[in-house]
Amino acid sequence: MRLVLVAIFFYISFVPVKAIFRPAVISNRRLPNDFMIGCATSAYQVEGGWNEDGKGENMWDRFTHAHPENISDQSNGDIACDSYHRIKEDVEMIKAVGFHHYRFSVSWSRILPNGFANVVNMKGVEYYNRLIDELIANGITPIITIYHFDLPEVLQELGGWTNGLIVDWFEDYARVVYRSFGDRVKLWITINEPKQICHYGYGDGMLAPFLKSSGIGEYICARNVLLAHAKAYHLYKNEFESIQKGRVSLTIECTWKESGSNSTADKKAAARDRQFDFGLYTHPIYSYQGDFPAVVKHAVKERSILEGFPQSRLPFLTSKEVNYIRGTYDFFGLNYYTTQYVVDAPAPHIGMPSMDNDVGVSRYSDPKWFVGTFEYFKSVPWGFRNLLNYIKLNYRNPEIFVTEIGIPVEENFANYENIKFHNDHLNALLDAVQIDKVKVKAYTVWSLMDNFEWAKGYT
Repeated sequence: MRLVLVAIFFYISFVPVKAIFRPAVISNRRLPNDFMIGCATSAYQVEGGWNEDGKGENMWDRFTHAHPENISDQSNGDIACDSYHRIKEDVEMIKAVGFHHYRFSVSWSRILPNGFANVVNMKGVEYYNRLIDELIANGITPIITIYHFDLPEVLQELGGWTNGLIVDWFEDYARVVYRSFGDRVKLWITINEPKQICHYGYGDGMLAPFLKSSGIGEYICARNVLLAHAKAYHLYKNEFESIQKGRVSLTIECTWKESGSNSTADKKAAARDRQFDFGLYTHPIYSYQGDFPAVVKHAVKERSILEGFPQSRLPFLTSKEVNYIRGTYDFFGLNYYTTQYVVDAPAPHIGMPSMDNDVGVSRYSDPKWFVGTFEYFKSVPWGFRNLLNYIKLNYRNPEIFVTEIGIPVEENFANYENIKFHNDHLNALLDAVQIDKVKVKAYTVWSLMDNFEWAKGYT
């Protein structure tokens, strides 16, 4: 299980792009010399050691133990890939492939067992110190994600990402992480995938904490995530950057939305869906204007009034908060997995609040696209290129670090589909870099090894 993607990228690392599946059209194109190719994991999905050496309980520990029936195979991350005990083995795999960097996350509850910064678990700190030192000793650049879905259970019981106090709690946690590892770590992701945290955790109830409050919960969460990220960013700039010389951003998963027709209504629908899907988080940070996208503010307010709410369900950002959040990045952290066609489909009636009703679209995919083991994941390289260009044109032409990309497929040592996926997407990336002049600096495969895939378990 642990060698599948290692084997796949062994081939990609040593075969010229476009030479793998198109032998009749050999290309001499190469990635830039300073381009970084690496892999990624997250703490809960690979570490195991769920209650060892003083680690506290996180919300995934609590949920998988209390409700195993809600995980596809009734599994959990108690052991996972056992990375907590296999630092050298993991690093050997990364090095064997020739990866330049390894993006991993720190477990909040392993560092701060009760969620708060008054108690620091030094054995947890020592674990990450050993991992970082082993990576550097083998010529691999560590990239740390400070938060990747595994909120301490005690903080979730206090409201989690819907409690405004989490902005300060996260700053306290980030300070401990910067202080502990910043002498060696120079690339930071504050928060991984706000949409997944908020929409799937507090809206649709598909990820922990599995709350179903669509149209309300995810918007409250979004505001707090943005402020928490901004606070961690400013913290680094004010207290650590002058000595540590690192760079900070966050990672946003962006699904490319393509209009399903040439009609004006469908083109507007695709543009609107982009703003709800990722613009809710990218626009406040990366745009010149800042704030939530105007189309999102208008749509949510309009439906809120029709539903009988006295004001918009989308919390507003004050002008001070808009300025505080805007520009809090040193690069654009991008996770890309798939593309969808979008057509206009206004909600037919006013009922319960829902983000889907707010956006008012219908989504579909081309049946000819290759589908992974999960229906959502479809291979669409041209959508990846379109997205890279969209970021360049709409968000001040930032440097882009692709912090996750991949497709789940049936396990097979010589895995044709996975190799083809990365071959095709690396070629799309090369088109974006060489033809479109998009400033892509890194490509990060998800993931180093098969792991616990949240509600899907190990299926």
